[in-house]
Amino acid sequence: MSLKRMMKSKMSTQTQNKVRVLSIDPGYGRMGVAVLQKEGGKEILLYSTCLEASPSLDHSKRLTYMGENLRKLFSEWKPDECALETLFFSKNSKTAMQVAESRGVVLYEAGRHKIPVYEYAPNAVKIAVTGYGRSGKKGVMSMIEKILTVGKKIEQDDEYDAIAVGLAHLSSRKSQIQTLINIRRR
Repeated sequence: MSLKRMMKSKMSTQTQNKVRVLSIDPGYGRMGVAVLQKEGGKEILLYSTCLEASPSLDHSKRLTYMGENLRKLFSEWKPDECALETLFFSKNSKTAMQVAESRGVVLYEAGRHKIPVYEYAPNAVKIAVTGYGRSGKKGVMSMIEKILTVGKKIEQDDEYDAIAVGLAHLSSRKSQIQTLINIRRR
């Protein structure tokens, strides 16, 4: 079965039921992760955390730690889709490379579990959550608290970022589904 057909089939099944997404704010020291579900037009936060690798570990061990934890999350939560924030280029090229490598771990684990990955730029996430692409962290956090029942105190902004990526993905699914319907009609 072609990837295009598989995606059409998977998306049409999900439109009739609920959809579960594992959303990720990538990082090599800290990685925000969240599991959200859309059911009956309502977004529900099922789980969120910040994976933190010890700073005393070398880079390859940090990536291994992240990969092992992602593998557990994919297996435990069985997401239908994965949403990932794209790399924000900073002035520090070493940091950018390390974050890019952690994104590679995410893409690998999603591929191992045959989960499609959707990527979102940071400003697109902010637009989806707050309506403004240059919103600050506090604006995004405040809006998340209004949209979802978080039910716990979140310590790291990486966790909020992962939740925001998931919300952006769930809000964009309607246009993705419409695009697939239009492809079918051709």
